[in-house]
Amino acid sequence: MSFKTLGGYKKAFSLAMRVFEVSKAFPREETYSLTDQIRRSSRSVCANMSEACRKRRYVKHWISKLTDSDGENSETLVWLDFVKASKYINEETYYQLTEQSEEVGKLINYMINNPGKFGVKPLE
Repeated sequence: MSFKTLGGYKKAFSLAMRVFEVSKAFPREETYSLTDQIRRSSRSVCANMSEACRKRRYVKHWISKLTDSDGENSETLVWLDFVKASKYINEETYYQLTEQSEEVGKLINYMINNPGKFGVKPLE
C-alpha cells in the first residue's frame, strides 16, 4: 500500500497546498511566525501519514504516527483561527479550509480506529 493512494493523504495534501497558496498573501511580518507555522503544521499531517504507512507492521506505531498527524491537523485549525481573526482571509475561505481540515481529521480517526482495513495486523 502506498500512502499516496490513501484518501486521507490526498485530502491532507490538497489542504496543505491550499494553505500554501493562501498564505502567500499574508503580510511580510508574519513570514517567520504565522505563515511558517501554518505551512509546517499542514504539511506535517501528510508527512506523519506517510510514516504511519511505512510503520504499519506494528499497530502501536501506526496509531502513534496517525495521532501525530491528527495533532498537526488540529494545530492547523488553530492557525486558521488566528488567520481569520487577523483578517488575512475572508469568511468563505476560512469556512472552506476548516471544513477540509475537519474532513481530514475524520479520515485520520477512521484510519486509527480501523487499522486492519489498511493492512495493519496486530502482533500475536
